[in-house]
Amino acid sequence: MLSFPHINPVAIAIGPFELPIIGTLYIPVHWYGLMYLLAFFFAWLLGRYRVKQGALDISLTRFEDLLFYGILGVILGGRLGYVLFYKPLFYLQNPLDVFKVWDGGMSFHGGLIGVLIAMLWFARQEKKTFFQVSDFVAPLVPLGLATGRIGNFINGELWGRVTDAPWGMIFPYSDGAVRHPSQLYQMALEGFSLFIILWIFSSKKRPTGQVSAVFLMGYGFFRFIVEFTREPDAHLGFLALGFSMGQWLSLPMILAGIAIFILSTKQSKHQH
Repeated sequence: MLSFPHINPVAIAIGPFELPIIGTLYIPVHWYGLMYLLAFFFAWLLGRYRVKQGALDISLTRFEDLLFYGILGVILGGRLGYVLFYKPLFYLQNPLDVFKVWDGGMSFHGGLIGVLIAMLWFARQEKKTFFQVSDFVAPLVPLGLATGRIGNFINGELWGRVTDAPWGMIFPYSDGAVRHPSQLYQMALEGFSLFIILWIFSSKKRPTGQVSAVFLMGYGFFRFIVEFTREPDAHLGFLALGFSMGQWLSLPMILAGIAIFILSTKQSKHQH
């Protein structure tokens, strides 16, 4: 068994500030939030490189506009997705907790929907097809997913199922059982592995839609597999066929990715 590295979820506290009535105030800066900033920085860095390589015919200024739309989509969609998919009753009873994003609680699938809307909006502005934009964006995403899972790990949340594996850990807010560090599995697969696959695949000219399709298939497959080691949300448990909510949300991604890849290949052959 490995020891869980107890890291204070608060990276730094800014202050103190002396305010009337309130008194002394510190502003905590959480590692979870810093991981999101790091994710957006990676997207900005990689996106600028891809623009310069001609991956999408837009200016660097317009790319930064696209990144801004994407950030809004990630934050709003990710939080609303978590609220609606995972804890609708809790947040209905505690509506103000919806805004406590520093405590964790973001849904990838909700964030994906938010980013899809942002890309569709941008594509219409630029008079480009949706898949031209999504093929450009897809390789920018996985490193951000990796940093997000690091944030989950530091928070000691979203731990795995009970295991006797020698690399199992006891997480601080769990029941004291030795569990899979499934956040690190997701970091390695959905993050670094998917990034390498997409970066290599997108380095050559591909039929429009195929890079997006590989992203959907890759993420959906990796997430579906890792969910077998991840403890399902206590209030949801296992759903139909013994699958978790994460698995049921990933299956449509895999199927959509397969369909888009096939259609893209057929359309490319017809054009040639």
